[in-house]
Amino acid sequence: MSLYKRLHEVQQGAEDDGAADAGSPGGAQGGLAAAAQAAGPAARRDPVLDELRQRIHHSLIEELGPILYDSRMSEEDLRKKVHEQLHQALALERAPLSASDKAQLIQDVSDDILGYGPIDPLLRDDDVTEIMVNGPESVYVEREGKLTKDPVTFVDEAHLRRIIDKIVGQVGRRIDESTPMCDARLPDGSRVNAIISPLTIGGPFLTIRKFKADPLQVDDLIRFGTMDANAARFLQACVVGRLNMIVSGGTGTGKTTTLNVMSSFIPETERIVTVEDAKELQLHQDHVLCLETRPPNIEGRGAVTIRDLVKNSLRMRPDRIVVGECRGGEALDMLQAMNTGHDGSLTTVHANTPRDTLSRLETLTLMAGFDLPVRAIREQMASAIDVIVQIARLRDGSRRITHITEVQGMEGDVITLQDIFLFDFSAGVDDNGRYRGVLKPSGIRPKFAEKLTAEGIRLGAETFQPSGGVGVA
Repeated sequence: MSLYKRLHEVQQGAEDDGAADAGSPGGAQGGLAAAAQAAGPAARRDPVLDELRQRIHHSLIEELGPILYDSRMSEEDLRKKVHEQLHQALALERAPLSASDKAQLIQDVSDDILGYGPIDPLLRDDDVTEIMVNGPESVYVEREGKLTKDPVTFVDEAHLRRIIDKIVGQVGRRIDESTPMCDARLPDGSRVNAIISPLTIGGPFLTIRKFKADPLQVDDLIRFGTMDANAARFLQACVVGRLNMIVSGGTGTGKTTTLNVMSSFIPETERIVTVEDAKELQLHQDHVLCLETRPPNIEGRGAVTIRDLVKNSLRMRPDRIVVGECRGGEALDMLQAMNTGHDGSLTTVHANTPRDTLSRLETLTLMAGFDLPVRAIREQMASAIDVIVQIARLRDGSRRITHITEVQGMEGDVITLQDIFLFDFSAGVDDNGRYRGVLKPSGIRPKFAEKLTAEGIRLGAETFQPSGGVGVA
């Protein structure tokens, strides 16, 4: 119900109560104030204001035109020009607006023209980790691992489509009926996926996984409970000791964040090549070369895949190769790199357990198009991979490392695994439903401890004792 209808009903009820009540402080005037206060955010989404907002928006687009995309104009000058045109357009409108409604309308249209429309405040909100637009009238956000519906909406499908085109165009990609799906990123590195008609029903869909401007560090993951200091120093020893490691987990479990933290352990003296679909890793080392895939052009040619980039990275004299995610035939090239002198390489894979990670890699390797015997693939994996780090999003919304597992080798046709650290699910949950458990050593010393010793990293016996701390010399 619009604000105008609410006010009308309150006023009508006040008239029925009599003139005396209407003139009293708690009468119709108080009722009007109460209705306006109760309307809250709904007042900003009144159809009359929406129509006015849309009319002014279109007026500005027609008036400013190419100026909005003029790279020679600074952001400050563009913002000033937009605000001048906004005030001129509002002056021509005769709709009675309160100061708050006028300020909100100016903010909304400015967000549309200069930012990303209604979701601009959500992008600025540090508590929001994911934004899911399920059409122009349905927006969900993730806060602390929990999904909630947000009151923000778009004016119509065309409005949402303009925002999608703006995001996609900023990174030189396109989305239209011929290519209705697109992966992109925001300037801060946040991951974007958009899909439009004819593949969608109910409007364009937009999903944004936000990345913090200041990427999470290992201390942040320890504070969140993703890992403890014991496991963090162990993982640091594995990275510095040039072990080949895979981070596995489901969608949204924090694989990329964990990979980014682990990559931060790589020494400054080494040359790092990163390969990603859309750039997400934020490494602070000086000697980092970032490669990004390219989709096909409008003629369907010119595509550059992760596999192409992995092959090319081998010719770039890398000390480390970090692949954002293996999801196809590049898994074979990654295993080959790990087996041919590029020790200490890192990547992620979608899988639910360490054992599933090996099965998934086996399947991805077969997708390379070579008719390789299964045993040959498993031997490649057993010799290439040293450690699997399994991460999961638990029912309480928290993201925890649940396994740190060593790949020990082959026994017959089976790859043998050994858990070095395990999450303690037996600790149960607290009164707030959060898991009490932590990542604990299993008490078993890994075989690769000797390899770490050869690299000058000594792990004391207390490292692997369930009640002990890490001792790295």
